[in-house]
Amino acid sequence: MIRLIGLIALSALLAGCGIPAGRGGEQVVRGPASSRVAVTAPGGQCLADLGREGTDFNALPDRYFGAGCSAVNAVELSAIQGDGGQFALANIGPVTCPTAEELAGWARYGVDRAARQILGSPLRQIVTMGSYSCRNVAGTGRRSAHAQAEAVDVSAFILADGRKISVLDDWSDGTPAEQRFLRVIHASACKRFGTVLGPDYNAAHRNHFHLEQGSGPFCR
Repeated sequence: MIRLIGLIALSALLAGCGIPAGRGGEQVVRGPASSRVAVTAPGGQCLADLGREGTDFNALPDRYFGAGCSAVNAVELSAIQGDGGQFALANIGPVTCPTAEELAGWARYGVDRAARQILGSPLRQIVTMGSYSCRNVAGTGRRSAHAQAEAVDVSAFILADGRKISVLDDWSDGTPAEQRFLRVIHASACKRFGTVLGPDYNAAHRNHFHLEQGSGPFCR
């Protein structure tokens, strides 16, 4: 009875977010090109939370690629809600829903607000170097979090006034305000993600922030 009540309550919540309930404790989520994706109740809760935050996304079917690589409970992000409107993401691929939630929170409350306060302009777009990739951590035999769609590499930020702030160009050589902005949002990411790697970690990260859901915390 308790489980039934819980499922009814979850179904009502998801319906309020435009996510129709399916059968057997699954939720049927509209995906790209009007397709439908069945997800479990816990996955549906994450999708409902993501939608309630104003994030535009499509739920993706679970995919297992073999060799320890997969994209399960993943979404395709198209826009994230900020305080004054939405901003886009460039080059991003599938990410797990929990990773997308962390990214959306960081983008709104960390990046966009820091851009307004430090650089005097809201955020318009986050430029990434991708998310899912079936590969190992460099120099090891261990699968990267990218191999499970649990990490995003962020390389630059485009502001509403047209300025582009990049990790490669502005971490060390930008104006004092640009350098401060990058360090503030790096520190903000460390409060949300399990692992955050940037230019101070090693040369391989000189041009991006690696944001990983992970268990952490590990911030460099």
